[in-house]
Amino acid sequence: MLLLTLTQSVRMTTPNRSTLMCCLPVCVFDFLLLTSFRTTLPAPMFSRNNFSVWGILKKCIGLELSKITMPIVFNEPLSFLQRITEYMEHTYLINKACLLSDSIERMQAVAAFAVSAVASQWDRTGKPFNPLLGETYELTREDQGYRLISEQVSHHPPVSAFHAESLVGDFVFHGSIYPKLKFWGKSVEAEPKGTITLELLKHGEVYTWTNPFCCVHNVILGKLWIEQYGTVEILNHSTGDKCVLNFKPCGMFGKELHKVEGYIQDKSKKKLCVIYGKWTECMWSVDPQTYESNKKAEKKADSKKQKSPEEPEGVDGDDADNMPEVLETVAVIPGSTLLWRISSRPQHSAQMYNFTNFAMSLNELEPGMQATLAPTDCRLRPDIRAMENGDMDQASREKARLEEKQRSAQKDRSKDEEEWSTRWFQSGTNPYTSSQDWLYKGGYFDRKYSDLPDIY
Repeated sequence: MLLLTLTQSVRMTTPNRSTLMCCLPVCVFDFLLLTSFRTTLPAPMFSRNNFSVWGILKKCIGLELSKITMPIVFNEPLSFLQRITEYMEHTYLINKACLLSDSIERMQAVAAFAVSAVASQWDRTGKPFNPLLGETYELTREDQGYRLISEQVSHHPPVSAFHAESLVGDFVFHGSIYPKLKFWGKSVEAEPKGTITLELLKHGEVYTWTNPFCCVHNVILGKLWIEQYGTVEILNHSTGDKCVLNFKPCGMFGKELHKVEGYIQDKSKKKLCVIYGKWTECMWSVDPQTYESNKKAEKKADSKKQKSPEEPEGVDGDDADNMPEVLETVAVIPGSTLLWRISSRPQHSAQMYNFTNFAMSLNELEPGMQATLAPTDCRLRPDIRAMENGDMDQASREKARLEEKQRSAQKDRSKDEEEWSTRWFQSGTNPYTSSQDWLYKGGYFDRKYSDLPDIY
């Protein structure tokens, strides 16, 4: 009761929640979250040991997988709309950026947020449910100062649009994601097509970027493991500053596993600071001169103890891609500033699809919530709900029923020459990148849902 009273007191007496959450230490921030939201699922995950995906995937090497039906045992009990909501887990970094007066420090906070937005994928080898056309998800987090709405705006190709906004008018965060999945024999690669846009309204700044590639190894044989790789460029369209982040592939000996390195440069391409760390742990910032001096010292030390390389294990093409041993945590360069550190996961996370505390709360259906939610909200999807409750047979039946219902609805529209009309987003052009995007039309939180389609 004391914990609840303290939480309510903070919420009622603080005029600017975003300011509060930026100023609180991390331990207090977690303390406030844990008093309000569930930290476990109704049932542990189902064992996948007796299932093989090879029979489904062996004819799909090199192909795009969005039209392939997978057994439900390889899913996790979240929709992809909920999965992209996990971008918001570390929203305090956006709130921090809103409070900073220096544009380079704001870019550092935005870069840390961009890395943190993909950190929840660490060890998340379950596939989220494909959203049904017209499916939505909303989330309001007063403790973090934002609300979000997302909608599945296209089925083929699958496109998910989202829009999040500060409750006190500090920022808008939006984008549309078109994940392309390809199977390469041992691994599945996800290319996250789509632009992400962050607007810091009080500073008049706009940042855009795209996420790195994600690869799940050993989908046929061996232990599943994940790496993210590729170059992420974050552009401040207002100042011309740019942050270039290199998510490094693990390499043959695994020395680069999970590493992220990059830099911030101004519009004249002068490097102002270096950013380094691991997307699974933390990110740091240091000035370029110190970074280069440290790198030279490291190379000199390595050359003294260098030995002839040994042949790596697992070179046979039929073997599993052994996950490299995770080496020491990030070696912090003296003089560095901590930008972000990952939140610890609950002790039982491995039995709960490797969910974070934040992910654990996303499908929670609180008392009275159903009367307020749109009928298309994925918390109301019976297949996801059944899987979360541990009833895999019911989940499989419901998944098949919903997919057939979606196909029948599409046939009826084709017969009547009727096109699908999105409700909350419209296709348009991103005003900052000139690329095709899905933009929020507004009106969702007016709660007028009488004419929404029956998709469940």
